[in-house]
Order: sequence, then structure tokens, then C-alpha cells
Amino acid sequence: MIGNALATLGEMFSYAFLVRAVVVGALVSVCSALLGVNLVLKRYSMIGDGLSHVGFGALALATALNTAPLFVSIPVVLAAAFLLLRLGEKTLIKGDAAIALISTSSLALGVVIISRTTGMNTDVCNYLFGSILAMSKSDVCLSVVLAAAVIILFLLFYHKLFAVTFDERFAGACGMKTGIYTMLIACLTAVTIVLGMRMMGAMLISALIIFPALTSMRVFKQFRTVTFSSVIISVVCFFIGIVISYLYAVPAGASVVIVNISMFIVFWIIKTLRPYVCKK
Repeated sequence: MIGNALATLGEMFSYAFLVRAVVVGALVSVCSALLGVNLVLKRYSMIGDGLSHVGFGALALATALNTAPLFVSIPVVLAAAFLLLRLGEKTLIKGDAAIALISTSSLALGVVIISRTTGMNTDVCNYLFGSILAMSKSDVCLSVVLAAAVIILFLLFYHKLFAVTFDERFAGACGMKTGIYTMLIACLTAVTIVLGMRMMGAMLISALIIFPALTSMRVFKQFRTVTFSSVIISVVCFFIGIVISYLYAVPAGASVVIVNISMFIVFWIIKTLRPYVCKK
């Protein structure tokens, strides 16, 4: 059995597009897990979903302009992240209403742009639900650089982000510029979503941010432990999902999400049974 598994993995990694998918996917999984804990605790989970819809609109625009998708998507999604936070702080449109306003508008605009240019073809399905064939060599190089930047910035400002996540008012009272670090979380999330959207799709990328954090929180309680375990869970679920996608010819994004759901159920069962086991 082990020999067959190794042979299957060897066959998988003989394809260049799968190697690119695994490299970028693993990096995106790490970034998503790191940021997911902050977003879930700050109740910003839906920002990921909203920004993914903005990313779909940006990818549609890039297709219409015949330009590199990442070079168009990243500034557009970053601008949307900034706008979402400004709307929530400075206007009467708060939280989920602001996200719904921007995300649905972007999704509708993207559909209109595609229908008027390339038409509603298979590329639309790739944008919405992801495709492991979508990553080119240039995309991989840019993704590695940006993912490394996200990880480095998160580690550099770990303690600041921790403070802003748990008690933003107290952090502000202590003299911390909380708005800057909240914006940093949103910007890092925007970059992560753009990197993962080509492979996971606009409809599924937010699951990569939310599920590992929620899964880890079923069992672990300390922030550092939750973050570390979320990273492990995210990478393991992604790799298992890619293998399932290869073996059974199902979309990579959907298989990764299903594995994450299964892992969440397993951890929920562990949490439920742990008091009974400990009593014995």
C-alpha cells in the first residue's frame, strides 16, 4: 500500500502544473491560516468572502484588457479592502452591509464584463470555482514573493496584531495606532485571497481562511497554539485535497474545502468526547 501511495505521488509530481499548484497552494494555505485566526476572532470572517468577489471582478477586467491577472487584481482588491474598512468606520453603512454592497456589485460587474468580452465560457467556471491549471510560471514566481512578504510581515508585527485582535480599544488607549494594524490585516488578507483565487475560485477561497481557524479553535485555546495548529491543518487539508482532486478528477478548490469540512467535524467530535475521556 505504501509503495502504491509513493508511486501515485511520484506520478502526480511528474506534472509541472501540479508542482506549481502545490507550491503556491501550500504558501497560500499558510498565509490563510495565519490571517484566519485574526479575522475570525475580530469577526471579520466575511471580509474574505467579500474581497474574493471583488477579485472575480478584477480578474474579469484583466481578461477584458488582456493583461496579467495578478497585476490587475492585487491593486483592485487592496483598494477594496481599504474602502471596506473606511465605509465601516466613517459612514452609516456598517460591517456586513458594506461587505454585501461591494461584493455583490463587483460580482455583477465581473459577470457583465465577461459576458461582453470573452462570453460565459469555461474561464468563468475557473474564476468562480478554481483550476489548478491556471497557474503559470510567472504567477508562481510572483505568488512566492508575495506570500513570503505576507508571512514576514505577519511575523514582524505578530504582537501588534495580537493586541489589536483581542482588545482594540485597550491597545488604542495604550498609544498603539490600531487603525494601521487593522488595515494591515485587511491588506494581507487581500493579497492572500488574490494569490489563492486562481486555484480555489472566488466562491471557495474564503473557506481556506475560515475553516482552519475554526477547526483549531475546537480543541486549542491559546492564540499562539491556535495559530500554529491552524497552519498545520490548512497545509495538510490542502495537500489531501489536491491528491483527491488528482485521483478522482474533481475540482481542486471543492475537494480542499470538503477535506477542511471533514477535519472540522473530526475536531468537533474530539472536543465533544474529550470531557468523557478525561473523566475516565
